Amino acid sequence: MNGMGGRSKRKETMETYIILRDLAIIILAAKFMGLVAKKCRIPAVAGEIVAGLIIGPCLLGWVAPSDFINQMAEIGVILIMFSAGLETNLKELKKTGIKALVIACFGVAVPLAGGALLYALFYGTEGPGSESFFKALFIGSIMTATSVSITVESLKEMGHLQGTIGQTILSAAIIDDVIGIIVLTFVLGMKDPANNPGIVILKTVAFLVLALLFGIVFYQIFKKIDARYPHTRRIPIIGLGLCFILSYIAEKYFGIADITGAYIAGIILCNIRDAGYIDRKVNINSYMIFAPIFFVGIGLKTDFSHIVVDMILFSVLFVLVACLAKIIGCGVVSKCMKFSWTDSLKIGVGMMTRGEVALIITNKGMNLGIIDSSYFTAVILLIIVSSISVPIILKLLYSKFPDKKTA
Repeated sequence: MNGMGGRSKRKETMETYIILRDLAIIILAAKFMGLVAKKCRIPAVAGEIVAGLIIGPCLLGWVAPSDFINQMAEIGVILIMFSAGLETNLKELKKTGIKALVIACFGVAVPLAGGALLYALFYGTEGPGSESFFKALFIGSIMTATSVSITVESLKEMGHLQGTIGQTILSAAIIDDVIGIIVLTFVLGMKDPANNPGIVILKTVAFLVLALLFGIVFYQIFKKIDARYPHTRRIPIIGLGLCFILSYIAEKYFGIADITGAYIAGIILCNIRDAGYIDRKVNINSYMIFAPIFFVGIGLKTDFSHIVVDMILFSVLFVLVACLAKIIGCGVVSKCMKFSWTDSLKIGVGMMTRGEVALIITNKGMNLGIIDSSYFTAVILLIIVSSISVPIILKLLYSKFPDKKTA
């Protein structure tokens, strides 16, 4: 018996060493490929995903997906969404008013419809309530979220971020993300056959109302703690605790994605004095270990062995529909809001970029068995194409049609 116990302990020790080895490979590969991507003017996250493809089963086979990596990746995505909530500027949302809201609504609705229609035309659907109809909606939801970081950086470099168009794009993108998360929550809630749309809506509304009431109370408590112990480590620790508990409550009791709870936790705290301090402390953990594991983990789980010509064609069409849907949805409604055609085009192009949220939604769908890993090809292609093309197109538009209202 002692011999068996000894062998068991040695096995556990060996597994621990393998985990440490895998973490070292993941973090170093992620950093290296992230730097390479930045040199090529591509988002670092795209490089981190490629790192996963290289070190994973697709190529070198150095690291294999595991439950431990998946759990670490889940923490990573929760921290990413918590940080996104903390960076939300509610004052800016109030300033832009109805215009940014309307642009954001159409910027979500048109890609959602376009993605669902693309899937239905390409693979067919059996109508509302069917598994294929649900998959079509999920493909549409992947297209909804705008990643404004590339656009913001481009506008900063050109000196147009503080202009009317720059601020409209920034505000609309923030609202876009909020609506996109609500859409994702609703779509994921429909996965359970026991849930009809009415129940899903009821659960979603109930959670949002509870989060609002809880948020108001916790915000006031947090303000007092922040005033008494400003800029101390207990502030981000308590904030992180709020993030995890809301993520748990959302998933466990309301059947809502844990990332929704994390995002709302960030929004609750985004207006306190030390919101930036919390964000910086959270980002240390996220940037150094959890986020790289999440993005590399996507590459590790991506399997190109099942990709066929149909998937390659679907990926190309997916990119075209996703980009055009944002331009049409945001651009046309901007014209209806009395922007000029050129300014409307700038807004549409500025809203075209996709990034982390699209990957998060796709990963969530794969973990729930809604889609398989081959769809990552389409999403990664969309991120790379939109991230490269948007700065180039914006520069051309601004050089030919300067923003006269730039501050």
